[in-house]
Amino acid sequence: MSETHPAIDLGAMQAAAVQACALLKLLANQDRLLLMCQLSQGERCVSDLETQLGIRQPTLSQQLGVLRENGLVTTRREGKSIFYSIASQEALAVMAVLYEQFCANTK
Repeated sequence: MSETHPAIDLGAMQAAAVQACALLKLLANQDRLLLMCQLSQGERCVSDLETQLGIRQPTLSQQLGVLRENGLVTTRREGKSIFYSIASQEALAVMAVLYEQFCANTK
């Protein structure tokens, strides 16, 4: 008995591939990947990220800016502190897989 497959919407697949490639390009930077890994575990303030990851302030600010501009993270201000959290559900899902594969055993 032959199995029929639903028709493929090539245009939708191509658009999804463009989105996936854009996300993967953003995560293909070591500092951004480290930041997203930390943020996948919950909200963090800038000073905590700097201490935990050893990323110097200028680089940290630059990479957080890239993530924010691309909609991957969002900010919340509390007094003088700025807190970051993941805003993209797609990025969070990718980070969950990466965390399980590469980070869960490093503790």
